[in-house]
Amino acid sequence: MSNTKSNPAPERERRDEEGSSEAGAAGARLSTAPREENETGLPAMGVIGWARWFWRQLTSMRVALILLFLLSLGAIPGSLIPQNSVDELKVEAFKKAHATLTPVYEKLQFFDVYSSVWFSAIYILLFVSLIGCIVPRTGQFVGQLRSRPPGAPKRLTRLPAYTTWRTEADPEQVHEAALAVIRKRRFRVHAVDGAVAAEKGYLREAGNLIFHVSLIVMLVAFACGQLFKSEGGKLIVEGDGFANTLTQYDDFKSGSLFDNDSLAPFSFTLDKFTGTYERRGPQRGTPRTYEAHVTYAEGAYGKPKKTVIRVNEPLVIGSTKVYLNAHGYAPVVSVKDGKGKEVYRNAVPLLPIDNNVTSSGAIKVLDGYRDKSGKKTQLGFQAFFVPTFAGSGKGTMFSQFPAADFPVLALNGYHGYLGPDSGLAQNVYQLDKTKMTEFKDADGKQLKQRLLVGETMKLPDGAGSITFEGLQEWASFQITEQPATGWALGGSIAAIAGLAGSLFIQRRRVWVRAVRGADGVTVVEMAGLGRSESAKLPEELADLAAELVASAPPAPDPEPGTDAESGTASESGTASGSEPGSGSGTDPDAGPESDSDAVEESSEDPAEGAEK
Repeated sequence: MSNTKSNPAPERERRDEEGSSEAGAAGARLSTAPREENETGLPAMGVIGWARWFWRQLTSMRVALILLFLLSLGAIPGSLIPQNSVDELKVEAFKKAHATLTPVYEKLQFFDVYSSVWFSAIYILLFVSLIGCIVPRTGQFVGQLRSRPPGAPKRLTRLPAYTTWRTEADPEQVHEAALAVIRKRRFRVHAVDGAVAAEKGYLREAGNLIFHVSLIVMLVAFACGQLFKSEGGKLIVEGDGFANTLTQYDDFKSGSLFDNDSLAPFSFTLDKFTGTYERRGPQRGTPRTYEAHVTYAEGAYGKPKKTVIRVNEPLVIGSTKVYLNAHGYAPVVSVKDGKGKEVYRNAVPLLPIDNNVTSSGAIKVLDGYRDKSGKKTQLGFQAFFVPTFAGSGKGTMFSQFPAADFPVLALNGYHGYLGPDSGLAQNVYQLDKTKMTEFKDADGKQLKQRLLVGETMKLPDGAGSITFEGLQEWASFQITEQPATGWALGGSIAAIAGLAGSLFIQRRRVWVRAVRGADGVTVVEMAGLGRSESAKLPEELADLAAELVASAPPAPDPEPGTDAESGTASESGTASGSEPGSGSGTDPDAGPESDSDAVEESSEDPAEGAEK
């Protein structure tokens, strides 16, 4: 039997570890050090907690500025890319010219930016953010209006604008005079704790609230304008008229909540269009007068009235405005068949293609024409018109001046089928030549001719003729009804006024304390505190002090050698040696341990902490 001896070292180590763990647990309970918690042990916020966090973030200034910035960014593609709500023809032309970008833009809704999901989401979130900011701040502002200015801090010498002097007037007299002087400057003022407290500049916060409320008014007005608006265009030749019904418009667009039956009942006739142009100098050809003389009537049986519609001077009928948009020429042409029978006579509007009103278009004879064999067919003419022709041999067919000084109409003709009953929409200013055959002259070339007023172009093989009979002018009008425009304008003006008030009005406080010294002379202290740094605060305090000195004149300086405790409050704080804001009465012993809590309490309001 062998004699073995156990090693006590492992046992001691085990006991030491157990003792250490117990001591560590007890020490952790007794320690004042911050406890380290594992991230996985954090308590869950829950649905209500997350909702509160989201609401605080949404109504914060940072998120509101981000939303406003995103709204501005979202409007950029709406300004650079053609919109379906403005001009569908431009959108189609853009899609044909940019085949690669078109699918991407369509997925991002760039052709309908202002009605897109993402733009509407930003718009609504900004709206909610503004409301969530305004409601609590309004309550806080009302509480400030009902409260009184806070009492004076213990040490006025610590304020940025300060002055002091000695006077023989009683402290009560000084306080009464201070109340009168400061109240005259439209401060809210009252006496509290042996001092006069005054405050001014409440309109700063009022301007801030007005600015935010105005933004909401503008957002609502723009939304109503988009939802209930209507907009249409109409081209009218001199002598023709327009009635405000849906079928009369050349193009018409409206908001999603607009009721077509709510169109304002009125009508007007274009009596005459007058346009004058600069004839000399570097601005030659610049329009000087654009006037549409019209006769209009409100309602079905309204009395006819005459007026003139100019650029930026629309005809206003109720909530509807009729704007003058564009102007051009409409050559009057007549078409005869091979037997000399007139089958067509009309003024045909042509669209300008440059600033000198060089115009192009199409003349379509759809009914009444028969060829030489008596068969019904249709005629089409491509028309090119210049109001001022340069002359033969000048090398150009483009107009030299926008006025009709030398009008020339160039035509080339086709016959066949124009396709008016094909079921496909057609442009009245373009000629579909897919099923048309061009007329040939005697040499077998395309028949084309330039016509002056009164001249006729003969069609070959006895097919008839077309005559340039005369010239009329046309005007294009835009008829719009957009509600809440007055609210939008009022909101814009109020927003500018509120923003100006919040930027230029300064919130400031003034305190006056008068205390009788040990020598019987009253020591007057005045101090001012502004919400932000401003050079006007010391000046305003100096003006108040100058007025108060008239009621509480400075006392003579004490004799040299007088004990400071019995005669003076501050050796450098006399009226002759101190100025507002100079800090001349500052206590040299007032270090960082001084009573600064009273100053901070006076300089900060709960309502001023959450700026939007």
